[in-house]
Amino acid sequence: MELKNLEGFKLGKKKLSYSDKEVILYALSVGAKADDLNLIFERELVVIPTYACALGLWGVESAGDLGIYDRNKSLHASQKLIMHEKMPIECSFWSSAKILKVFDKGKAALVDIEVKSEFFTAIYSVFLPGMGGWGGDRGLSSHVNRPIDSKSWSLNAETNENQAALYRLTGDRHPIHIDTKIAKANGFDRPILHGLCTMGIVLKEICSQLDLSPSGMLQMQCKLSAPVFPGDSIRIVCVEEASGRIRFDSYVRDSLVLKDGLVFFGIGQS
Repeated sequence: MELKNLEGFKLGKKKLSYSDKEVILYALSVGAKADDLNLIFERELVVIPTYACALGLWGVESAGDLGIYDRNKSLHASQKLIMHEKMPIECSFWSSAKILKVFDKGKAALVDIEVKSEFFTAIYSVFLPGMGGWGGDRGLSSHVNRPIDSKSWSLNAETNENQAALYRLTGDRHPIHIDTKIAKANGFDRPILHGLCTMGIVLKEICSQLDLSPSGMLQMQCKLSAPVFPGDSIRIVCVEEASGRIRFDSYVRDSLVLKDGLVFFGIGQS
């Protein structure tokens, strides 16, 4: 089986389960503080929707298990998450996964892996260096136009040195996030923070700024354009559209780490 023929390939089904313990652990791993009671105290608890991306990672692992590409050389390029309904604070449910699209980027390939359940649809775009060039569909180049009727604002989010060590307990135990030797073998001075952790941090901070419950998030997406290191300060620049949709980019110093971000709310919002 060749990569170019994998579009539509079904990766199977998996039953996912979690309790309020995992929900609280996830919230702490993306920076929840002791006074964020709705994120860490079971009496008031809500689920941060980006936890769904951690739950759905089994689909990405299943694609890697096919043996068609070297998962150690693959890069998480972008993420999209659509919520169908609020996730309960503890639950057991079925999910399914498939390879949604395969794009030929010339010297590389891009694979979209979709994981679906009654609560969410998550699409993981995985960049595969050196695996393009068969003359296939390149996909569309995206460009974000900032609307005229919008206002902008920014905020900062601090990460800590233990952030990656904590976040990996939510399910992504890739050694690049904990092992200095593996990180250096991939061109980094030290272990990097998970891109999905950065995405969760950004959602939490935007909700805090707007005084919104994160459980009302309807959709979020962004491109993972550069690494964040544990201990970095993340500057989040937001453009709020008249429609209520929020565009965002995130920076560490002058490095753009999340770009073409979009988030909007609607579940349970009045």
